Amino acid sequence: MTGYADPRRIEAMIEGLDRFTATPGRGTTRLTYSAEYRAAADFVAGWMRDAGLTVRQDAVGTIIGRIEGRNPDLAPILVGSHLDSVPNGGRFDGPAGVVAGIETAFLFRDLGLVPDRPVEVVAMIEEEGTRFGGGLFGSRLLTGAIGPEALEDLRDGQGVSAAEAMRAYGLDPARAGEAARAPGSVHAFLELHIEQGPVLEAEGRDIAIVETIVGLAQLRVTVRGQAAHAGTTPMDQRRDALVGAVGILAQLPDLARQVGRGAVLTVGRMEVLPGGANVIPDLVTFTIDLRAPAEADVLRLIEMVEGTVAHAQGNGLSCTIERQLYAPPTPLSDQIQTALLAQAEGLGLSHRVMVSGAGHDAMILAGLAPTGLIFVPSRGGVSHAPEEWTDYAQLARGTDLIFATIRQMSGAVPG
Repeated sequence: MTGYADPRRIEAMIEGLDRFTATPGRGTTRLTYSAEYRAAADFVAGWMRDAGLTVRQDAVGTIIGRIEGRNPDLAPILVGSHLDSVPNGGRFDGPAGVVAGIETAFLFRDLGLVPDRPVEVVAMIEEEGTRFGGGLFGSRLLTGAIGPEALEDLRDGQGVSAAEAMRAYGLDPARAGEAARAPGSVHAFLELHIEQGPVLEAEGRDIAIVETIVGLAQLRVTVRGQAAHAGTTPMDQRRDALVGAVGILAQLPDLARQVGRGAVLTVGRMEVLPGGANVIPDLVTFTIDLRAPAEADVLRLIEMVEGTVAHAQGNGLSCTIERQLYAPPTPLSDQIQTALLAQAEGLGLSHRVMVSGAGHDAMILAGLAPTGLIFVPSRGGVSHAPEEWTDYAQLARGTDLIFATIRQMSGAVPG
């Protein structure tokens, strides 16, 4: 096997990025438009310049590094991922794909290659949905699925709107639409990601080529009751929002089991107000993340959850449910899968084809341009935790595949 990518350079970029966290020693916490995010974006831009890229920040804060092509008017190939994280997450989720794109640019420079069409390395803003909810925020802005008018309504846990956060970051939310790519303006998108599961490590394979990304929805449930004194309010006269919420929560896991066929459901965030130890809660909000390989199962599970929430109303409680994100199962480009398989064979990489149970920016970009997604092994299948780990040699092998495929797709030749 011919290796191109430099594991030491990849390690330097990953480890350098991991310094920019709000929770040192407790994993990576890097929220969009935070001080940590700004430092990470500047760090990435510096590495892009070192690789010979022309760097710019777009209207929503995505960092873009460009290798100019011999025919600069041709639609570019995009490669990259996101820079934000979940709370107390790992160092590889998102940054691995950004670093693979930057390392590809280093290889173009080191080998003296000039592409026929431009290549752009993208470090996108929020994918995880940790700050503003819904997930895939950056790629939805990039494809025009979210317009500037929505930015005033999207708010974080402290009530700060996406528009306000953008202004504090030095961006003008009124210009957010300028970040959207028009149909036909992107030739292809490639993303490398850690698997976030145990399959590749268990099978001893170098990479996986993703054929489909599961459908997913993210919901936000609000239960309203009445705050009252914990000691003086009789049990039969309480309007306890938390008791109502727990009644809903207790039923949710069985809904996914009833649907079966790979359906999963997770309650990941919950807030109870007013939050006093001696106050009956009057407001509870929680999120529901649900996924399934078949769209019919996703839709059925959403309907079952909505029915469960509606049934919980009464006894002085009101319940509402909001769909923050819906993305159907996404088949990825057959043409790019074929190209990735051919290059994997040529590089001598052991590989397989698989379905992704996690959502990725690739599922949104697939609506704009032919898209390919590859996975590299995750140690123990652990992800979204400080223990998340992928060996740098494995990242280098995945980057070799990204590089070889982009070199072929871009028509790159020695300059």
